Amino acid sequence: MTKPSLRDLLHAAVTAVGGVERPGQVTMTEAVAQAVDDGAHLLVQAGTGTGKSLGYLVPALAHGDRVVVATATLALQRQLVERDLPRTVEALHPLLRRRPEFAMLKGRSNYLCLHRMHEGVPQEEEEGLFDQFEAATPTSKLGKDLLRLRDWADETETGDRDDLTPGVSDRAWSQVSVTSRECLGATKCAYGAECFAEAARERAKLAEIVVTNHALLAIDAIEGAPVLPQHEVLIVDEAHELVSRVTGVATGELTPGQVNRAVRRVAKRVDEKVADQLQTAAEGFERLMELALPGRLEEIPEDLGYALAALRDAGRNAVSALGATRDRSVQDEDAVRKQALASVENVHAVAERILGGSEYDVVWYERHDRFGASLRVAPMSVSGLLREKLFADRSVVLTSATLKLGGDFNGVGASLGLAPEGVEGDDLPVWKGIDVGSPFDYRRQGILYVARHLATPGREAGRADMLDELAELVEAAGGRTLGLFSSMRAAQAAAEELRGRLDKPILLQGEDTLGELIKNFAGDPETCLFGTLSLWQGVDVPGPGCQLVVMDRIPFPRPDDPLMSARQKAVEEAGGNGFMSVAATHAALLMAQGAGRLVRATGDRGVVAVLDPRLANARYGSFLKASLPDFWYTTDRDQVRRSLAAIDATAKADGR
Repeated sequence: MTKPSLRDLLHAAVTAVGGVERPGQVTMTEAVAQAVDDGAHLLVQAGTGTGKSLGYLVPALAHGDRVVVATATLALQRQLVERDLPRTVEALHPLLRRRPEFAMLKGRSNYLCLHRMHEGVPQEEEEGLFDQFEAATPTSKLGKDLLRLRDWADETETGDRDDLTPGVSDRAWSQVSVTSRECLGATKCAYGAECFAEAARERAKLAEIVVTNHALLAIDAIEGAPVLPQHEVLIVDEAHELVSRVTGVATGELTPGQVNRAVRRVAKRVDEKVADQLQTAAEGFERLMELALPGRLEEIPEDLGYALAALRDAGRNAVSALGATRDRSVQDEDAVRKQALASVENVHAVAERILGGSEYDVVWYERHDRFGASLRVAPMSVSGLLREKLFADRSVVLTSATLKLGGDFNGVGASLGLAPEGVEGDDLPVWKGIDVGSPFDYRRQGILYVARHLATPGREAGRADMLDELAELVEAAGGRTLGLFSSMRAAQAAAEELRGRLDKPILLQGEDTLGELIKNFAGDPETCLFGTLSLWQGVDVPGPGCQLVVMDRIPFPRPDDPLMSARQKAVEEAGGNGFMSVAATHAALLMAQGAGRLVRATGDRGVVAVLDPRLANARYGSFLKASLPDFWYTTDRDQVRRSLAAIDATAKADGR
């Protein structure tokens, strides 16, 4: 039997999902298949509407060996497993003569823990286990959530938190889930044979396509103990997010609250001397943190060094003591010890890491209005880690709508540990980048307007001229506006100002759940939605509900961001351009994502308005503009108002 052609497979898959083949999708499918066959590495920029999920799923399913697909979010994981993969597998079955198995794999804390559910949460203050179902008032929100979880535990087949509808609060979920460190292990747990997390791992071992997320991919790379099954091909979707997700997993934190929890959990399971040593170290650390001022610590101050050394040593002794003692009088003593061990091991590991003073780590204090001070440590760069762990022994395909910044892939490539495209060396992964374009005619569908006449934004909060401009643009557009702000304070100020000026509903991030806000924004064309970071990337509203996307300023990292400023300084010390490599690249990525909110379908029309004259006037402006879709460009404020009014009139004439 002849092998089906890639074009036939793609045609069958696209037909099954009710779509239309697009030239970019065909190009992507062929490029991914070639990379997989050659064991090569590929970066693919595929614009919105290309159909990139099928662009990589079809060659992955045709390949025949195991492929891991990693996405940035649990939501996209869910879409792939519940919608895209089932339909694609069925469509390809007659051609492939097989039905490839697929499975979803998440971190352990995403699955309900039957041990926690039936035995309760290890109590911190007293021996024994805490029955959360008895302690929570049945009429309270927590009580209702826990009762619903208990009923769900009897009927769920997966134990996956995402399968529980409606969801429950993080607080309720924490009562019935464990981290990998707290888990007893299937062989030691009374419920190991029925464990949902273990079952998910077993399904992944048997599947041809394993769908996971960036965080689990990072854990698999960093921890050394494999979480993912062996695979020949790795496909990373939403690859522009990978570096920040890996950095997040590789970041350690110490807070007084976290250290005190460890003390409470350990105290009654070790002898008095060990418990007192840990308690004294915790008190010293807490006193120090009360005086901590936010900012980077280029050197560890002497008093902090003493406090961390005390925590490290006390933590090490507590870990040893917990390993050597058992208390048969405590119900389910293993679970109690495991939770205590997980808490104190983390304290010991972070204290030891900071004291190690690696030149590759950045250490800083943070202060939060609600949670107080924390001490954090993160890698200066994850590029070396990614080069070593990601690109060895397998073919890697990375794809996103925004990988090409300033006109090439080298900026994103460098952050992933890749040398410039075409440069070869002994231990340098060889890769190539392709841009398969977009089905949208950006020059006809959208306008990029830069408000060149406005004052350059400073560090002060008030920007009266920007707010005037914003009000006029929203008025001309008839609402229909997504406002993307560089800070929550700026979003709140703009919402407050425009609510007083305009007769348009203004929704503000934080005043409801993100899902509800987006639904209400999409449902009423006169409504505007203002917010910050998650809106730059998380809004998909095709049609007339979103015809104006406004960015209040170029989203450079804050000058006092310890990690970003440390990375910028490191590039400069190595002879590079720190501002362009770090700050401008960060801004370009966010602006490309933000501008991508405007045109989501072939019939969409509208304006992306940047209320920051630096995009037109500064030298780096051309780099940022080259990272955006190829909209028609203007700085003429009258022209853009006329265009917005015409787009609004057309939408109203169509009854939308």
